[in-house]
Amino acid sequence: MIPKVFKEVIDLGDGREISIETGKLAKQAHGSVVVQSGKCMLLCTVVSNYKAADVDFLPLTVDYREKFAAAGRYPGGFFKREARPSDGEVLTMRLVDRVLRPLFPKDYHSETQVMIQLMSHDPEVMPDAMAGLAASAAIQLSDFPFECPISEVRVGRINGELIINPSFTQLEESDIDMVIGASADSVMMVEGEMDEISEEEMTEAIKFAHEAIKVQCDAQVALAEAFGKKEVREYEPEREDADLAQKIHDMAYDKVYAVAKAGSSKHERGAAFAEIKEEITASFSEEELEDISDLVSKYYSKAEKAAVRDLTLNEGLRLDGRKTTDIRPIWCEVDYLPSTHGSSIFTRGETQALATVTLGTSREANQIDMPSYEGEERFYLHYNFPPFSTGEARPIRGTSRREVGHGNLAQRALKGMVPEDCPYTVRVVSEILESNGSSSMATVCAGTMAMMDAGVQLKKPVSGIAMGLISDAETGNYAVLSDILGDEDHLGDMDFKVTGTADGITACQMDIKVKGLSYEILVNALKQARDGRLHILGKITDTIETPNADVKAHAPKMVTAILPNDLIGAFIGPGGKVIQELQKETGTTIVINEDPVTEEGIVEILGTDQEGIDAVLAKIDSLKFKPEVGSVYEVKVIKMLDFGAVVEYTEAPGNEVLLHVSELAWERTENVSDVVNMGDVFDVKYFGIDQRTRKEKVSRKAILPKPEGWQPRPPRDNNRGGRDNKGRDNRGRDNRNRDNRRDDRKPREDKKED
Repeated sequence: MIPKVFKEVIDLGDGREISIETGKLAKQAHGSVVVQSGKCMLLCTVVSNYKAADVDFLPLTVDYREKFAAAGRYPGGFFKREARPSDGEVLTMRLVDRVLRPLFPKDYHSETQVMIQLMSHDPEVMPDAMAGLAASAAIQLSDFPFECPISEVRVGRINGELIINPSFTQLEESDIDMVIGASADSVMMVEGEMDEISEEEMTEAIKFAHEAIKVQCDAQVALAEAFGKKEVREYEPEREDADLAQKIHDMAYDKVYAVAKAGSSKHERGAAFAEIKEEITASFSEEELEDISDLVSKYYSKAEKAAVRDLTLNEGLRLDGRKTTDIRPIWCEVDYLPSTHGSSIFTRGETQALATVTLGTSREANQIDMPSYEGEERFYLHYNFPPFSTGEARPIRGTSRREVGHGNLAQRALKGMVPEDCPYTVRVVSEILESNGSSSMATVCAGTMAMMDAGVQLKKPVSGIAMGLISDAETGNYAVLSDILGDEDHLGDMDFKVTGTADGITACQMDIKVKGLSYEILVNALKQARDGRLHILGKITDTIETPNADVKAHAPKMVTAILPNDLIGAFIGPGGKVIQELQKETGTTIVINEDPVTEEGIVEILGTDQEGIDAVLAKIDSLKFKPEVGSVYEVKVIKMLDFGAVVEYTEAPGNEVLLHVSELAWERTENVSDVVNMGDVFDVKYFGIDQRTRKEKVSRKAILPKPEGWQPRPPRDNNRGGRDNKGRDNRGRDNRNRDNRRDDRKPREDKKED
C-alpha cells in the first residue's frame, strides 16, 4: 500500500514551481523529503544519533551527491561506480553546511548526517540551488533541536531584471550568479560572482533573494504541520556553572584586555594569552581540575572573546594595534621563480601567498564531468593550504573541502578578467606559506600579479579583502573591520570576503553569525570593503602596472590558425603520421579542435621556438594555398618521373603538382633530366584544371620564348584509327576472325568418369 504523501508547492512567480514532498521515501530516516522542480528531483535524508559524541563541537556532515543514473549516463573511468565527490559536489556541501551549522544549539554534540542526492536531472534546472531547501525541509520533519527553517536560492540578472533560480541557459546571459542562504528573519550566507557590479546592486540582489526565501520557509512550516510536527528531542546539554564562569571572567578579563591593547604579533599575543590561561588554571587544585578543567577552558575562551570585542567596540582598537579601517603592511614581488611561466608573492601582514601560472593548450583544460554539467575550464585555480603555514604539524590527507572552497572563490574572482580570446589554458596555483587572516584574498591578489607577469592580458587587475564585524545587540553599537585577522574571524560576527576591480565587484563570500543583520550595516561594510580593496589594488599596480606584453622566453608561445574542414585530414595524415612528424620536427605541440558552428579546424600551436611555430604555420599555409589561373609561381623539383617532374610551390612547401614532360620546353624532350634536375628552382605558369586530364596543369615552357623557327607539331594522322575513318577496320571487333575460329573449334568432349 502506498503511504500517505504530504506535499507543498512553492510558486516562483514566473510559471515555474518547486514542490516539497514527504511520506513516500526513506521513512526510517529521522526526516526525508523529495524536492522537485521540472524533472529535477532531490532526495534529502537527515539522521542524528540520540547519544552525544565525545567531542566539544557539532559533528555535522553534509553530503551532496549527483547520481549519473539521474541523467541517464554512466560514470566515467574504469570502475563504473560513483566514487569520491567532485569539486562541484563539495562546493554544494559547503553552501549547505555554512547555513545549517549555526542553527543547531552550541551544546548539541550528536553525530548528525544530512545526505542529499540528485535522483533525476533536468538540463534546465540547477540542482544546487535547491539543496539548502531540501536539507532544511527534512530537518523540519525531524525532532532535531534546530532554531528555524532556512532556504537557499540562486539569483541571476538578465538585462537588468533579477530572477530566482535561473536555468543553465539563462545563467550564461546573466551578469550576477549568487547563492543566498537565509531564514525568514536573517540573511546568513552569500556567495557568488558578478560582472563588476556596484555595492548597491549587490545589496538589491540579496534583498530580492531574501523575499523568495521567506516564501520557501513558510512552505516548510506548512509541510511540517500537515505531516505532524514532532516534539523536539531531549538531549543532555553541556554542564554549566555560572559562579565559575563569573570567577574566571573576573580573573581573566582585565589581563586579556591589556594584552589585546598592546598590539603584538600573532605568536607574542598567543603566548601571552596562553600564560594568562595557565595562571588561572594553576589557581585550582588538581582535584578541582579533574572535575572542571573543561569548564575552565570554556569560560576562559568566553572571557577572552568578550575582552577583545569590547576593546574594538570601546576604543576602536584591534589585536595588532590597528584601527578598524587600517590595512596591514603589504609587500609584493613578481617573477620570483625563474622556471615558471609566471609567478608572484603577495604578503599582507602575517599572510603570504606564492602564486604560479602555467600556460598550455586546450588539451590541458580542466574537464568537468558531472551528471548536472559537462564542460571544460580554460582558466582554473588551485589553492593549497599546508600545515606549516600556521606553524602546525598535522597529517595531510588529500585536498580538504576548505581548500576546494577557497580556490573556487579566488577562481570566480579572477575568471571574468581573463579575456575571451586568450589562446591559452591558464592554470594558477596558490601556495599559502603563511596564514593569519584571509589567505583566499591573498590568493586573488597573488594570482592577479602572477598572470600579469606571465603575459596573460587581463582586462583589469583584481584585488580582494576580508571584512569582519563586531556588534552589540543591546546597545546597537558595531564596528566593521577591514582586513581581519584569523582571531577576528573566530571571535567576530561576520566574515565577508569581497573581490573586485577598480570598477566593481567580481566575487564575494559572506558568513553572518548574528541574527537580524541590517542592510545598513551590510552596505557600510561593502563600502568600507571598497576602500580597502582599492588600497590593496594600488599596491598591486605599484608592483606590476600592466600585463607583460609577451610571455617569457622559456614559456610556450601560442598561435592559432584556421584550417578548412576538408584539409584537416591531410594535415593530420594517415594514423596521425603527418602531424606527429611535424610536432617532432618543429618541437611544438599541435592541437586541433573543430569549431561547432563553422566546422572549421582551429589549430593551436604551442612552442618555445618561434622558428618551429613558423614552420607549422607554413605547413598550414601550404595546405590552404590556392594558385590563381594565369599566375606565375616559383617551384622546386622534389621528384623525378619518366613522364615529368613533381614540383612544389616554394611559397607553399608541401603543395605539389605534376609538371608534365610536354610542358618542360618548346623543343621535344626525350628525358626529363635533359631539362631539369632534383632541387632545381624555376618559374611555371598555372593553367588550372586541364579539361582532358582533369588534373591541375602547370607549364614551364609557357613563360619561355619560343625558339626561332619553331613550328608546332602537326596534328595526328586521322588514318591511324579515327572514328570517322575506318583505317583500323582490320582491328575492329567484327574483323578479328573470331567467328571462323569458333567454327574451326572441335566440339568439346565430355569428361569421362573414372
